[in-house]
Amino acid sequence: MNSSDTPLPPLNSLRAFEAAGRHLNFRAAADELGVTQSSVAQHVRALEARLDIRLFTREARGLAMTDSGRLYHRHIANAFREIQEATALLRPRPSGVTISVTPTFASKWLINRLPEFTAAHPDIDLRVLATEAVMSFRADGIDLAVRQGNPPFGASLDAALLFPQAIVAVCSPSLLHEGETEMTLERLSELVLFDTHDLWPRFLAKAFGKKSDARLKGVRFNQTTLSIDAALAGQGVALASRFLVERELASGRLVQPIKAEIHGGQDFHLLSLKDPPKPVRIVRDWLLSHRD
Repeated sequence: MNSSDTPLPPLNSLRAFEAAGRHLNFRAAADELGVTQSSVAQHVRALEARLDIRLFTREARGLAMTDSGRLYHRHIANAFREIQEATALLRPRPSGVTISVTPTFASKWLINRLPEFTAAHPDIDLRVLATEAVMSFRADGIDLAVRQGNPPFGASLDAALLFPQAIVAVCSPSLLHEGETEMTLERLSELVLFDTHDLWPRFLAKAFGKKSDARLKGVRFNQTTLSIDAALAGQGVALASRFLVERELASGRLVQPIKAEIHGGQDFHLLSLKDPPKPVRIVRDWLLSHRD
């Protein structure tokens, strides 16, 4: 007679035994199962009689499992756990995807496009975590991340170039004089220059060459979004990645007072674990579809 021919004990007896073995208390097991304490005790006694094995010893402090009881409980608990996991796989679950992005990327690019995504994929619960902190995919539950840097990013990660760091100068059109389409270095010296990554010296060298040694007024922010907001408010000229200001440039809220462009050195990449589940692939493909 092989194991597959062995008659199974009643399921209710096994459930009572599994709960009593975890709690080592019939009353606590009864509360969990929604039955009476005497019912749990009866099921356990029936199981012991069927197996002809003592599973518990009754002591002054409560229950204690015998060696046979501990061994049997380990297998029964694993069996119930597998049944729960198999059942969970059959139930439709809301698809949650967590993406970690920088605050600037969130405020200047992602938020404006979220209605487009949610309209196309209402079944995906997209959670946006805006932070400059380095996050762990597994420890912090991150599915996708948008980060600046240069590959490689790690053997366990897939990385795709999302946007190159193409730096342009932008300002409010209100700062341009009538008929002016491009500012000279002398005009820039009258304005405040906003920056986050100390790129103005290299940008001016690209735009004006040897003339770039002029004294200029500058303010440095720790977030590019602040530089862009200052430019939108007409407070000066800011350097920013082109993709972060493309909508403002298209609408005319910002203009390029200098036609130069430089590479910022660290491009924006989209990172994910290898072989992600389908909802993560959908979000990843949607993000990548917005590349130029």
